[in-house]
Amino acid sequence: MKKILVLLCTATFLFSFSQKTMNPVEYKSSPKVFNIKGLSQSVSIDCGNSKMILLSGQVSLDSEGNLVGNTIEEQTQQVFKNIDNILKEYGGTGKDIIKLVIYTTDIKKTPDFRKVRDLYVSLQNPPVSSLVEVSKLFRDDVLIEVEATAVIKNK
Repeated sequence: MKKILVLLCTATFLFSFSQKTMNPVEYKSSPKVFNIKGLSQSVSIDCGNSKMILLSGQVSLDSEGNLVGNTIEEQTQQVFKNIDNILKEYGGTGKDIIKLVIYTTDIKKTPDFRKVRDLYVSLQNPPVSSLVEVSKLFRDDVLIEVEATAVIKNK
């Protein structure tokens, strides 16, 4: 009898899960973030009770495509504004970020980056992260690029 009950519960779960995830992937962009043709700003993957959001690498371009800032601190501020604006499209914020990948042209400026990052992410449960120094990003005046992954509860 126990085996039949377990099988029944498993079948019910699988059926209801498949019904809820008929369209598990959704792409979104924020009008407040510069949009590059041929590149998605973000994609969400429905995970049942929550969704995982994967963001393209964000740089310090404003909504018109103009570079904001000449220092790591100034550029990081715009990067996290962009990330926050994209996450708002899904009902989330920077506090929902679970993973960051940071590319910088000067690893010695990491404390300046962290000062700004800490204003946006959860310090109770900080995201896992990787930090990589690169010789150059897509433009000479871009000093930092940040990829983010977030998990937001479905409402």
